[in-house]
Amino acid sequence: MVSKSEIMSVLVVDDEPDLREMVVGYLKGEGILTREAADAASAWQEIITDRPDIILLDWMLPDMDGIQLLYKIRSKKRLRRVAVIMLTARADEQSRVAGLDAGADDYIVKPFSLQEMVARLRAVSRRIQPPLDAPEMEPLPTDEISMDINRHKVFVKGERAHLSPTEFRLLHFLMSHPDKVYSRSQLLSHVWGDTVVVEERTVDQHVRRLRKVLEQHGGSGQVIATVRGFGYQFTAHDAVDDSVDGQ
Repeated sequence: MVSKSEIMSVLVVDDEPDLREMVVGYLKGEGILTREAADAASAWQEIITDRPDIILLDWMLPDMDGIQLLYKIRSKKRLRRVAVIMLTARADEQSRVAGLDAGADDYIVKPFSLQEMVARLRAVSRRIQPPLDAPEMEPLPTDEISMDINRHKVFVKGERAHLSPTEFRLLHFLMSHPDKVYSRSQLLSHVWGDTVVVEERTVDQHVRRLRKVLEQHGGSGQVIATVRGFGYQFTAHDAVDDSVDGQ
């Protein structure tokens, strides 16, 4: 039986709709947070908007060679911890070597076993688990919210709350620095990374989504307080301002 807790989030990049449907459906059935893209352009947008932990990347894409996309991913410092598994029909040794030399973490040849695919995902996931050896990075639990960092899970009043990878990192960062106020640009730098170009309003959108998830599980979304005209802070008390720039 595959251990679901060891795999975090996966982006499936392949231009074959039937294969994507099969892989995505199987991964979701295993309880794995999964997204999909049919080409390199949409895949890149998914990667920079909500960084996945593992990418299943097809070699032949309609708009860009999968190896080219892999080189692009590996050129970004913030994305170095993202694992990439090539998913391709190229079974020859030269192609395998080319994929691994470009920075792939593993190589799966089509056709493949779905169980073997998940086993390979598990193996790669164990290698990319981030170390939490900095005391200041330990999230502060509250009466409502707790985080299991090793299993990449959040619980609200004892109930599992499903967050996207970016929402998880945002909540982890804020809970690790309670009562400290961070501007939107500071949060973009700490959570999204300096190499990702996104608008500051992206922070507002993710905060709104994060608050909604917390409230859906009976918690208070206002533990993430808005400091008008500046940014956000995590507090177990009442929010400073329950609006986003007055909205």
